[in-house]
Amino acid sequence: MTAARKAVILVLVLALGAFALFRTHLLDSWEAKRQEPSLLLSGNIEAHESVLSFKTVQSRIVSLPFNEGQWVKRGMPVAAVDDSDTRQQFEIAQAQLAVQERQLDSARQSLRAAGSAVAADEAELAQRRQDRGRSAELRSRGFLSAAALEQAGTAVDLAQAVLERDRALASVAARNIGTAQAGVRAGEAAVALARIVRGYATLYAPFDGVITVRQAEIGEVVVPGTPVLSIADLDHVWLRAYVNETDLGRLPLGSEAVVTTDSYPGKRYRGRVSFIASQAEFTPKSVETHAERVTLVYRIKIDIDNAGHELVPGMPADARIALRAAR
Repeated sequence: MTAARKAVILVLVLALGAFALFRTHLLDSWEAKRQEPSLLLSGNIEAHESVLSFKTVQSRIVSLPFNEGQWVKRGMPVAAVDDSDTRQQFEIAQAQLAVQERQLDSARQSLRAAGSAVAADEAELAQRRQDRGRSAELRSRGFLSAAALEQAGTAVDLAQAVLERDRALASVAARNIGTAQAGVRAGEAAVALARIVRGYATLYAPFDGVITVRQAEIGEVVVPGTPVLSIADLDHVWLRAYVNETDLGRLPLGSEAVVTTDSYPGKRYRGRVSFIASQAEFTPKSVETHAERVTLVYRIKIDIDNAGHELVPGMPADARIALRAAR
């Protein structure tokens, strides 16, 4: 091989090496410019939880069909206590309502009877007045004695008194109807209240979720307000994390986040920052950040899409959030 040819080959090799070095440096520079600064946070998954308890019932638990970790649908009965006393109160309220309804019917019949009596009295009074008029005419002609005319006048006065008495009785009957109607309304309200109290003997799931804690057992006597079950809504979960004060200015509400977990290393979950505490607090001992720890941190919430219900309360997770450029 000639010296010239060797020189050409050496030049080509040096040129290719220089080009490769330049290309690598250019790509690294372009990649560094393309990637935005981000913040990596660690925390735990949390969910909306509802602690169920009996409102006004103090009784013995007779039904707890679900255990911890089981799924329930909205409206499903999840606990019940013995309702024999509230059921009896409901039946008593129904019986009292039936009595009050019969009293209302009786009052209406009394009013109808009083109205008929008043109509008869009015007819009687009209007849007695006609009789008195004819008696007066006969007396003026000398065909009737003074005593007979006085008797006709007395009959008119008596019919008038009877009419006034029956009118007063009709007024009382009308007021009795109002009283009976009020009694029926009170009875209906008592039945409705007894039905509501009877319904307190059963607890229903307020939403679709999973039983996280079962704090009572069958046969246990519970009092109002005693926690029985806790249900978590896995459709709405979030990551509780803490951000250093130095990064707070570059983390606005609504920032997009990518959440990962050790349980599902190959999956990424989309999220966004939905809450940033307005006041700083000391770093909790259980919190470990990937950045240098500082004395004061701000608590944030990252809402996460959890359609597959893979994320559960208490699960550790990491979130990477893109930071906007510092001003």
